[in-house]
Formats: sequence, structure tokens, C-alpha cells
Amino acid sequence: MSKYNDGNFTHYYVEEPNTPLKVREIRLELKNGHIYNFKSPSGVYSFGNVDKATEILINHHAPIYGKVLDIGCGYGIIGITIKKENPGVELYMSDINKRAVEFAKINAKDNNIDVDIRQGNLYEPWEGMVFDHIIANPPLVAGKEVWMNLIKGAFEHLKDGGTLQLVAYHNKGGERIRNYMKEVFGNAEDIWKEGGIRIYLSKKEQSKQSTL
Repeated sequence: MSKYNDGNFTHYYVEEPNTPLKVREIRLELKNGHIYNFKSPSGVYSFGNVDKATEILINHHAPIYGKVLDIGCGYGIIGITIKKENPGVELYMSDINKRAVEFAKINAKDNNIDVDIRQGNLYEPWEGMVFDHIIANPPLVAGKEVWMNLIKGAFEHLKDGGTLQLVAYHNKGGERIRNYMKEVFGNAEDIWKEGGIRIYLSKKEQSKQSTL
């Protein structure tokens, strides 16, 4: 049994969700008017709707380029939309949840994008790789250890000058996330605020060495 399975209810941060599979079609309209469609499966985060924090991150992330990792990608809504809006980026996506990865691949094909999608916990699929940007709506429900490891691992998997961008409700765990980003990277800023939700950005500076 997964450490994230309480025996009665399995949330989305598991390898094998035990929720019977249901699929809903969802529609995302960006602030620029562009419209995207996705298949959203049960047992994967934000089943059947676009999570507000995810929508804010997609619409208001800082400029990105080069190699971009969408970690904890779910069914792929963040990474796929970013790739469609920024065709020049080289996109990578991963999730611990096998059903999420399956549907991320389906949605990538449906949206005609080229992306490397892998299954595994946090940075396990990306050993030895570094990225220009890492972006995520972190899985707070999975507990403190997971989001802390996501932030620590980001430092090791970013190029000098690269950024980590995370979104969260500031008063529901987000403030702790920002504080830990500052502890690991030596810097963290709020680049967008809306409805209690904030996007936090940390930059990997060449002179900074993680001691965590």
C-alpha cells in the first residue's frame, strides 16, 4: 500500500489510483481567448474541471524558454498549454500517477505537441538532467515531505539562471512553500496575486550553493 493511501481513500498522489475510471471532457479558455480541450480522468488531480490555481499559473507564469519541466503534470494541462503558447520550448512532463501519465500522453497527442512524458516520483525520471525552468501546481495533499523534496530537487535540476515557478493558495500552505523556496534558493518572489492564490518564483543563482 502506498504511504499516501489511508486504506479507505486514495487521493491522486499514488502510482495506481483505485478510483474507477471515468473520463470527462474539459475546456480551457485562456485570457488571450485561445481555447484548449482535454480529457480529464478520475483518480487524477482536478477531475472534470480546471483548477483555479492551475488556470492562474498558465495565464500568468513568468516568461519561459528552452527546456521546461512540468513536474506532477497530472493529465498535462499546464505543460501542454504552455507548449502550445510557446512552441519553441522543449517540454518534459512527469507524474507519479500512472493514469495521469497515460492521459497526459493522450492529451498531448490530441493537441498535436511533441513532449517527453515519463512516469515516476518527483525527479526520479530525470536523473542527470537539468532544465531552464521547472513549473508546477504542487501536490500539497501529499504532505510536507513531498513539496519540500520538489523544491530541493528543483535546485539540483535547474541550470544556473533557471527558475522554479509554483502556484498555491497563500494562506493554505503557500506561504510555507514560498519561505522554503527562499531557504533553498536564497530568493523567492510573488509574481502574481489573485483571489488568495499566488505564483512564487525562485531563480537559481550561480553563486548560491544548496546546503539542504
